[in-house]
Amino acid sequence: MDMDRTACYRAISTRDIRFDGRLFVGVKTTGIYCRPICPARTPKFENVSFYASAAAAQEAGFRPCLRCRPEVSPDLAFWRGSSNTVSRALALIESGALDGDDVEGLASRLGVGGRQLRRLFRQHVGASPIAVAQTRRVLLAKQLIHETSLPMAEVALASGFNSVRRFNETFSDLFGRPPAALRRSRDKTRREAGALSVRLPYRPPYDWDAMLSFLSARAIPGVEIVAGDSYRRTIAIGGKCGVISVMPAPKNRIDVRVRFPEMAALPQIIARVRRVFDLAADPDTIGAHLALDPVLAPLVAARPGLRVPGAWDGFELAVRAIFGQQITVPAATKLLGKLVQAFGDPLPPAMTESEGLSHLFPLAARIASSDLTTLGMPGARAMAVTSLAQAISADPAIFSRGASLEDAIVKLRALPGIGEWTAQYIAMRELREPDAFPAADIGLLRAMTDGEGRRPSPAELLVRSERWRPWRAYAALHLWAAGVQAAVVSGKIDEREAA
Repeated sequence: MDMDRTACYRAISTRDIRFDGRLFVGVKTTGIYCRPICPARTPKFENVSFYASAAAAQEAGFRPCLRCRPEVSPDLAFWRGSSNTVSRALALIESGALDGDDVEGLASRLGVGGRQLRRLFRQHVGASPIAVAQTRRVLLAKQLIHETSLPMAEVALASGFNSVRRFNETFSDLFGRPPAALRRSRDKTRREAGALSVRLPYRPPYDWDAMLSFLSARAIPGVEIVAGDSYRRTIAIGGKCGVISVMPAPKNRIDVRVRFPEMAALPQIIARVRRVFDLAADPDTIGAHLALDPVLAPLVAARPGLRVPGAWDGFELAVRAIFGQQITVPAATKLLGKLVQAFGDPLPPAMTESEGLSHLFPLAARIASSDLTTLGMPGARAMAVTSLAQAISADPAIFSRGASLEDAIVKLRALPGIGEWTAQYIAMRELREPDAFPAADIGLLRAMTDGEGRRPSPAELLVRSERWRPWRAYAALHLWAAGVQAAVVSGKIDEREAA
């Protein structure tokens, strides 16, 4: 966003919540950076500087405020419209791309040079990629210190620091005190029965009912379950397994309860939860753009907080999409349940008290060597899933974000059983491409039927969707929600018709 000093100062003077997550203010007299809604007395105009991200403020030498806690501000992806490369890089950094690689390696994955990537980050984020990664680690650690009773050594590992010594040095340099000194109280209720709770912020509004309805209709028996206002599922990372549950919390946050044996996996778990629940979306920016179209304007007004549901795992999503071809959503879900029971690993006994959750989704390597025709599915579709599993086993990075949406679609379409519709669907939900758009989707074509009953062709819809860029995925969700959601839940249309 434009860091106009006068406008930014007006925002912090009025503590305008609309700017929370959009800007951060550094106070020169204290060396602290704050959110625009900080309850502290507003500093003088000449004593402040403004930054587009927490990383930029921290790289400028400011430390996080202990009062307004920048680590719990919404992490907005408002720069997506101006730099898709930066958006992809941020997603990769959040998933740990710089934990075991350098900026040159990250840039290579994005199809740009390291120097260009650093320049783009300076322009759109105000900080270097390394500073962004470091700030994420520091802010997550600070949140864990404040909100959990984890020992400091576990906080260090859970926030992505490679060593406790580095963790202590970073906090001493930044705050002038050891990390343990920042803990005001120890909330013992935060880690009952080996579970850890973390609250993740988002920018309101949020259509939680729509999100749960979408996930509930597609919940894989034994792996996922939606009950009441919560979503629970089994997870596997690095050969370990566990269970997570997600539910809404006060103050525009969601509560994530994690039961996992390795706390070092927490940054990956948080990144995936943020992806599934689309917590980085800025509904005001997206809604304002889509509302310029007279067809979408009433839909956006009816569902102002609609998000694009993400996927926990790309292979799981791709199998679901192939299974759902030409059959109803309930039928595909039932078939996936059979797959899980036949080839998925059962949860360890210590985890099985989670009602309704019994198995992990099968690994690609297991399915690659299995005969899926025993599930009672067509041979051609079984072969497509088996071939896909073999391809994923050979290259697990197939579902990672790349240089562009176009490149991602080409790479996905080269996989067995993946056509244009499925590739766009995977790009929407797994790769988190905000401009992915399955123009041949029957539900979208139906929703765009004009007053005379004429349904557009996929080519015509693709042309029509140009005005919705770069948020076409959100346009698709609004059209689906308005036109086919009830039919999806009742099982009257197939998976292709409503993703």
